Amino acid sequence: MKTRDWPIRSKLTALVVAPVTALLALWIFATSLTFGPALNLLSARTLLYDLGRPGEAVVTELQRERRLSVVQLAGDAELPALAEQRGRTDRAVAELRRRVDGEPLRDAADDLLETRVDQLITALAALPSGRTFIDDRKVDRAGALNLYSGMVSAAFQAFAGMATLTDPGINRQALALTALGRSRELLGQSDALLAGALTAGRFAEGEHTQLVQAIGNQRWLTESAVADLPESSRVAYQRLTEGEAFTRLRAMQDALVVPSRSGRPAVDAAAWQASQDAVQQQLRDFELSEADALTDRSVPMAVRILVRLAAAGVLGLVAVVVSVLVALRVGRTLVRRLSGVRTAALELAEHRLPDVVTRLRRGEQVDVAREAPPLEYGHDEIGEVGRAFTEVQRTAVQAAVDEVTLRRGLNEVFLNIARRSQSLVHRQLHLLDRMERRSEDPDELAELFQVDHLATRLRRHAEDLVILAGSAPGRGWRNPVAMVDLIRGAISEVEAYERVDITNVQPAGVLGRAVGDVIHLLAELVENATAFSPPDTRVTVTGAQVANGYALEITDQGLGMSETALETANTRLASSPEFDPAQSARLGLFVVARLAARHGVRVRLRPSGEGGVTAVVLLPGDLVTTEPPAGPDPATLGAASADPGRRLVRTARRGAVTRPRTRPPTAPPGSTAPPAPATGAPTPVTAPASGPDEGPATSDEPDDELDGLPRRVRRRTPAAQPRSTVGDTPSPRSPEEVRQVMAALQAGTARGRATAVTPTAPPPSTGPATPTDSAIPTAPTDPPTSPEPPTATERDA
Repeated sequence: MKTRDWPIRSKLTALVVAPVTALLALWIFATSLTFGPALNLLSARTLLYDLGRPGEAVVTELQRERRLSVVQLAGDAELPALAEQRGRTDRAVAELRRRVDGEPLRDAADDLLETRVDQLITALAALPSGRTFIDDRKVDRAGALNLYSGMVSAAFQAFAGMATLTDPGINRQALALTALGRSRELLGQSDALLAGALTAGRFAEGEHTQLVQAIGNQRWLTESAVADLPESSRVAYQRLTEGEAFTRLRAMQDALVVPSRSGRPAVDAAAWQASQDAVQQQLRDFELSEADALTDRSVPMAVRILVRLAAAGVLGLVAVVVSVLVALRVGRTLVRRLSGVRTAALELAEHRLPDVVTRLRRGEQVDVAREAPPLEYGHDEIGEVGRAFTEVQRTAVQAAVDEVTLRRGLNEVFLNIARRSQSLVHRQLHLLDRMERRSEDPDELAELFQVDHLATRLRRHAEDLVILAGSAPGRGWRNPVAMVDLIRGAISEVEAYERVDITNVQPAGVLGRAVGDVIHLLAELVENATAFSPPDTRVTVTGAQVANGYALEITDQGLGMSETALETANTRLASSPEFDPAQSARLGLFVVARLAARHGVRVRLRPSGEGGVTAVVLLPGDLVTTEPPAGPDPATLGAASADPGRRLVRTARRGAVTRPRTRPPTAPPGSTAPPAPATGAPTPVTAPASGPDEGPATSDEPDDELDGLPRRVRRRTPAAQPRSTVGDTPSPRSPEEVRQVMAALQAGTARGRATAVTPTAPPPSTGPATPTDSAIPTAPTDPPTSPEPPTATERDA
């Protein structure tokens, strides 16, 4: 039986019930042991009056009938006295039967006494048939003597069964009285033998020997029985035996013991009969008086035992009740106090401490003394446990305060570092813009574009620190942005942007308040897709309108994720957990989950058909709007020029039209690049978006570009023209000239796209798959390899 996990109430109950049950069992056992002897003593009167007195009367009548039967068998005539004696014997037997069949005797008798009473009744049932044999003289004197002696012996066996009293003195006296009755029976047998011999005139063969044995046994049994009587009873019996009748009877017994040659008894019949009757009556009266005295002694003794039993029983019961009450009271007190400590511990662990942490994270002030009040549970061991737990909970609350304070300070450090990094990155981007506008060398311009791309990624990583600190990034748009431009802006922040294909994207727009966060979110997903897939595979991005918003799918062809990893990642993405510094390898999950929770975006992962992972981003309907019109925005053009941080292109969109990956070949110095071929199956290509202020774009490309965008052709400057050095001072430009250049660039880009869309029919679009649950493979945001830097043409696109 395992009791270790029992509740404290059950343990205390078992601790109380076990000893109380044992005490109650001992009390019941002791009570029953004492109550039994008391009832036995009380039943002595019932046994005496329902079995002893009627049985003694039957024995007396049987002894008389035995003597008369032997005398009749010794003579030749019928004895009228025998018939009268048989009537008295039958009445005595009938009375005995009535008494032993009563309920009082059967209730007072034990099993042994009941058995012996049944044996006596069975022996008495043979009396009528024995009389018939006697009347028909089918038995001799010895047979008649044995017949009646057997019945009397059965009666004395029943009397001996009555002497089972629990008090040793009373029981010894009862056995002594039974022995005196047996000695009187031997005297009766001697009288019957002698009466037959006197009537017949001589002893039959063996009768004298039997008479001598009976006299010897009677004297020995009398001496043994008197020795067990109390002192007063011995004195009374001694006085009785000194009487004249006992003296004459003893003298005649001595004369009968001496053998006679003639075979005739050496006593006078009349003298023997007179002495015998007198002695029998005196012995019978002595036995009855002693039995009455024994009964009178047993009843007060039984009452005293019952009184002691009652006192002991009541006291024992009171002790049991007191033990139960004390155990219940102490147990209830212990349970209440221990339950109080348990409740306080659970309250602290499940409610108070989490509430304190939540309030601290909300920036509220917490009073440790009020949140961890002292637990008063007395001055014993439980009280010491309560005081120790008070210290524990005060330490726990203080530790929670310190942890939240440390976390808040850590977030402030992140935010401070991020703000400083953002400031430096913005300044770097401004500087790169000016350098790109001044540069004329294609190789130098390509390297500047690569540095610009790395600075854009640095800006995103700085925004990661801002998100870790719990703040919002600084980028934002006032007007909606086309979905395709938003995707291109996200791809432009990924190092392996040339591996990303924009396939089918249905026209839509995103509200300006969510553009920056969605770009950041998609950039994290795309970068993870490229980092966890082989370098020679492609990453595709599709978008489509769905019933409850707009779904974007980013699919890679990597090794994929296990079911457990997918479930764990989806759980993190859905719950937006608090940032845990121990999970530094899972920053992508945290950043995406935080950005998605900010705008109600749902991000899930699922296995893709190519063996990789498909990330499904579901933008809610309140963030999605119609696609904004193409072309420059005069209202924001100046702002875009003044703020190079907003580097999102404002050009015409082609809806779901795919962009070919064919790149115009590099022309030799001084020549013009031929136009890209318009035939053949177009291959999807990535087009990282960049802002309109990233540098002027030359319109040296032919007008039949498939996507309608001007492309920069890498050229060599004339040999006679020296390269400008870093130390050269660029020619100053007025703001009006800059504005005109930018406006011309925007208008040319729009015309080029319109020209490409008009003659070229878009291929049939199968549409993106319906978004389902998927997951994001998490990885460090800096991939280990650096692909080929983008060309100037790709940057302008």
